[in-house]
Amino acid sequence: MSVFSSASRLRRIAVSALLLAASALGGCSSIDRLSQIGEQPKLAAIENPTTQPGYKPVQMPMPKPEVASYSPNSLWRNGSRAFFKDQRATHVGDLLTVTVNITDKANIENETQRSRTNKEDSGITDFIGAKTLGVQAQKVLPGRILTADSTASSDGKGSVNRTEALQTNVAAVVTQVLPNGNLVVEGKQEIRVNYEIRELVVAGIVRPEDIQSDNTIDSSKIAQARIAYGGRGQIMDVQQPRYGQQVMDVLLPF
Repeated sequence: MSVFSSASRLRRIAVSALLLAASALGGCSSIDRLSQIGEQPKLAAIENPTTQPGYKPVQMPMPKPEVASYSPNSLWRNGSRAFFKDQRATHVGDLLTVTVNITDKANIENETQRSRTNKEDSGITDFIGAKTLGVQAQKVLPGRILTADSTASSDGKGSVNRTEALQTNVAAVVTQVLPNGNLVVEGKQEIRVNYEIRELVVAGIVRPEDIQSDNTIDSSKIAQARIAYGGRGQIMDVQQPRYGQQVMDVLLPF
């Protein structure tokens, strides 16, 4: 019984050591990942973007405010965009659909070559009659004052061949209405497939005029656009380098 109890005690110590090591390397994140082994990633709760840490209202240069003027005996207001109200997003909390359509292609090649050769040779063949003073004097007295040479060369080549395409839709929420009428929107979408979560984040500033009649807007018409597409889960975990490798990549100077 003592042998089994000792083995059980050693097993518990080993598990505790592994948990402590994981905690030291990755903090609470590693412990959470260990607790979720064999389980599906959990979806994040629906949250108010304006209450998230780091959220800051957008401030942009604004034109001078214009006072609305009304014509006597008229139902039409000068500067009005429509006679009848439509269902497009106009106020904080309204929804609109962002059509993300990104096609990017880049092909760049660059090569630089450089070479340089320097040589300096300065000396005196007979320093104050060193040849007449004998062999021992010639060993002490300088024959060559300065001799230096250097050779440097470099050959650098670089190429970029990138093709990206992303087509999807995401619903965004109007989080702020700027003084000139432009809308600050932000949307986030999470999709879980088996043990992998794909998330899409879209944020930026849109003009109400650019919103289509079906309450959609193309991503190319979003100013200060921030579009992120990624994921997390088992596949992304395998693709990421280990903590030790990331630390060495940061600290090693070569």
